[in-house]
Amino acid sequence: MLSILIVMSDTARDSLKEKLLQLQCHFTWNLQIEDVEWDDLQERLNYTIEADIVQYKIMPYNLLTFVNCVRNKCEKAFDKLWEAEEILRKDHKSDVEKWSIVTYGNAAWVYYHVGEVAEAQSYLDKLERICQQFPGASRFTAMTAEVYGEKGWSMLRFGWKYYEEANECIEKALEADPDNIEWNTAHATSLFRNKQIFGDPQLLEHCKVVKQLYRALALNPNDPFLKVMLALRLQQFNQMGESRRLLEEVIVSSPDDPYLIQYTAKALRKEGSVDRSLEMLKKALMGRPNSGLLHHQIGLCYRNKLSEMKKTSHRYLAHEERKRLIELCKYHFQTAYDQKPSLVSAIVDLAELFAECKDYYKTDEIYENQLRNKDCNHINRQLIHWKYGLHQLNRKGSVQNAIYHFKECLKLKLNSRTEGYCQATLKKIAEDRLAEHSRDSVAFGILGLIHQLDGKKSEAIEFFERALECDCNNEEFQSALRELKESA
Repeated sequence: MLSILIVMSDTARDSLKEKLLQLQCHFTWNLQIEDVEWDDLQERLNYTIEADIVQYKIMPYNLLTFVNCVRNKCEKAFDKLWEAEEILRKDHKSDVEKWSIVTYGNAAWVYYHVGEVAEAQSYLDKLERICQQFPGASRFTAMTAEVYGEKGWSMLRFGWKYYEEANECIEKALEADPDNIEWNTAHATSLFRNKQIFGDPQLLEHCKVVKQLYRALALNPNDPFLKVMLALRLQQFNQMGESRRLLEEVIVSSPDDPYLIQYTAKALRKEGSVDRSLEMLKKALMGRPNSGLLHHQIGLCYRNKLSEMKKTSHRYLAHEERKRLIELCKYHFQTAYDQKPSLVSAIVDLAELFAECKDYYKTDEIYENQLRNKDCNHINRQLIHWKYGLHQLNRKGSVQNAIYHFKECLKLKLNSRTEGYCQATLKKIAEDRLAEHSRDSVAFGILGLIHQLDGKKSEAIEFFERALECDCNNEEFQSALRELKESA
């Protein structure tokens, strides 16, 4: 009799899970745990709640419910779930059904995870009743502006891998609610972050990011984060006066907010106000001494000072000051990485500093350690290969090693600005080699790879065949050619 009950229980759980997978909530949005640093995410979400910087306060609580559940902190997950439901009752009386879809979906999943099948089913029953009110809804979910918006907002918190999908979701939310302050702010943020990775147009009038930032600010003129993002973007178009005006407004309105100080100081440094940036960052560091981001920004300020010192004609007199700045850079870059290991840009800056000091052993050691690091995500791995390739090419004179790292960079296929730089550099290497020797197999192989990654199969086949004419036993060329012909 006991074995029958167990079978029935397993069957019930399987049936329930099939229904749960039909929901629209954090548990079904394919948010991968390896893509985010949990403690950092939790800190930022808590800051979002405490600083009151999000219009719909239910969203960070819903995301914290998910975060704690997948980390097996079920008691905390329930705490956040109940707080989300309290916000639902207090703040969303007029649109409670729309905001219940994600919250109740999360609730069903949390109860499922702890084996409370009946409770999970009760939330499914609630969702079924709610979704009957929305034309075109499925049995357990309705794709409302609120669902699209919260999905996009949550994906933005999970990092670069999700930015494009986040933007698509937010745009769908805006189609239904074009004047919504939160969705316009999220849209500006998603565009800003996407363009940081994938590049920007050269003309201000063609820049979607700037247009959306102005649009979001028109709806919410006191949002300091929008002002800092706009200031940073305007700097890229040399609009320094307007950028400075926005930064001064942020400094006056939020002089003690550590997160805002961090971003405002970055913008000040980029416009050349390094001393003022340092002053703000050091003050913020007193309140957050373990902040990797603050340490990194301080290191970048000292690096700027170091670069300026190289331009002086009194190099001998500045020797001791240069040594001091180098040590300060090393300390802050290393501390930044130690406090926040996901901040790979800090350890790259440290590697480059060692390289400038001609300590190539330390530079190689840092890059090799990062390439062995299994937690290094693809965009950081691409950055490492690109920077290490440049180091091999320009400092160590090893074209062969440089080619290897540039190829590895391209193979990650992220369509980023780094990839574009890498492709241009590889192409130039190939052209230079062919100018010296018209039958260079390495050059033909490089051009074959570039065309292959661009989807130009016939051109790629031609170059790999020419490469094999020069080096008939090369397994890399043989494999690439075989793959291309099989998919042709």
